[in-house]
Amino acid sequence: MIIVFWLFITVLFMSNSWFIIANPVSGNLNFSKQWKEIQHLLKLKNIEYSFAFTEFSKHEIELVENAIQQGFRNIVSVGGDGTLHNVVNGIMMQTYTKTSDITIGVIPLGTGNDWIKTYNIPNSIKKAIEIIKNRKTILQDIGVLKTENKTTSYFNNVAGLGYDGYIVNKLKYLKKFGSISYTLAGLYGLLFYKKSIFKILFDDKIIETSCLMAIIGICKFSGGGMQFTKNVNTSDGLFDITIAKNLTFWDLILNLPKLYSGKIVNHKKVATYKTKKIIVTPLSSEPYIQADGELIGTGKVSFTIKQKAIQFVIS
Repeated sequence: MIIVFWLFITVLFMSNSWFIIANPVSGNLNFSKQWKEIQHLLKLKNIEYSFAFTEFSKHEIELVENAIQQGFRNIVSVGGDGTLHNVVNGIMMQTYTKTSDITIGVIPLGTGNDWIKTYNIPNSIKKAIEIIKNRKTILQDIGVLKTENKTTSYFNNVAGLGYDGYIVNKLKYLKKFGSISYTLAGLYGLLFYKKSIFKILFDDKIIETSCLMAIIGICKFSGGGMQFTKNVNTSDGLFDITIAKNLTFWDLILNLPKLYSGKIVNHKKVATYKTKKIIVTPLSSEPYIQADGELIGTGKVSFTIKQKAIQFVIS
């Protein structure tokens, strides 16, 4: 009887407690100070939690699996879009429980923090913790990306290949410049990225065109605040596809404000669609593939969607 009681108490604690996964090298060098603030505010809000710090690339996947195996169903991602991407992949890859039973909260510390912008989550530790405390959630779609060499990756924000993948590759060397790193990478891409010919298949359509990039979106923002998707609904089971065709250097320069306002989708060389599955085959080169700002690979890639796969805490 005592054992049953303690098992009940343990399950109750796990169901209400949060497991925090924090990336201590995300964003800037002030993590120690920020972590003290996070702990203070969590205590102030009476939020029960356990935590672990990431120690190597993609460590979040292992930490998520261990936490779920222990009984946790509430995960907080402390870091940037890359940290959240890996937490999502950990949830989608584990086999202990339904992914829709897991809830993710986000405390943003990273450089880009694009996912939070769709849901108007402030880039503020205090306000993010208040949002977690309030626990308003949405069951969001998750994308599934598969490369021709059988690599599978999941994404919660935006994926694509071409110009945006090129920018993500350059960011590896520019992140030390902080928030302006996306702008620097974007300018570098404008000057040096060479367009590819893509063969794009979805529904009953086959599109073969010189292409700056193909964007596969669930949410609105990527690349440090740029908007390439149109009429986003994050739970409708459909990707928002944007195909930027033969845009030139001067097209981009003259329309730079529209990249951030979202009006670039109205350009005559840009086409938008909605679909559940899409296959993109580069015919003239091997452009980089990115998902949530993380490099995945190069070459042919397919995208499918899992509707309402994970619960996210939103404002």
